[in-house]
Amino acid sequence: MTEQLPFDEAAKAFRALAELVYQADSYAEVYDAICRTALSAVPGCDRACVMTMRAGEPPVCEAATDPIARRIDEMERQVGEGPCVDAILTQRYECDADISIGPTWPRLAERVLAETPVRGMVGYRILVGSRKAGALNLFSDTPGAFTAEAGSMGAIMAAFASVALAAAAEHESARSLRDALDSNREIGKAIGLMMATHGISDEDAFNMLRDASSKLNLRLAIVARRLVEKHNDDAPDAV
Repeated sequence: MTEQLPFDEAAKAFRALAELVYQADSYAEVYDAICRTALSAVPGCDRACVMTMRAGEPPVCEAATDPIARRIDEMERQVGEGPCVDAILTQRYECDADISIGPTWPRLAERVLAETPVRGMVGYRILVGSRKAGALNLFSDTPGAFTAEAGSMGAIMAAFASVALAAAAEHESARSLRDALDSNREIGKAIGLMMATHGISDEDAFNMLRDASSKLNLRLAIVARRLVEKHNDDAPDAV
């Protein structure tokens, strides 16, 4: 079983996750960090995975700590039952601390007991941005390891995951907006230079840029940036 950390150490793991959210270049990094943090923060947790669902699309396993966690996620989708499926559909905390005794999900439990060392499962619903719902699946190889304390810490982990993923969505949107603004500034500079150099209108300058973009098979912003850089390189040094 993964060695569990004291509560203050779990808090440090949450803080590290929060810092990663604002540095990550992709959702994949955030999903992976959520799973790894669960191993440290939730007593009894040996494996974890995150599943997401979009309207009209099949569930997707976004990240898993190991092949066994990913395999159980796949089993859930195959049999149509399990902690992640129930957590998403019912929006409830779903836990089965010992799947060998009166399992909550008998079809899933039969396969998990036969094919993996996992003996306890719990699922929590999480929010992924504002458009899709998901769930955090936690697994233990020890029967009964998911106690009330583990359940409470898992709920905190799931709530933190919801906040982290919402923050990641805002971070991604902000980055996209910055990229768009930077592109617009480059295009504006290029149009201004062409107007001054060739004595043409802004519409003609834009059309020239667009034609060059099409012929070179490059994005308009890239053509504009290269034009501005060439102008700066060719400009005489200031006296």
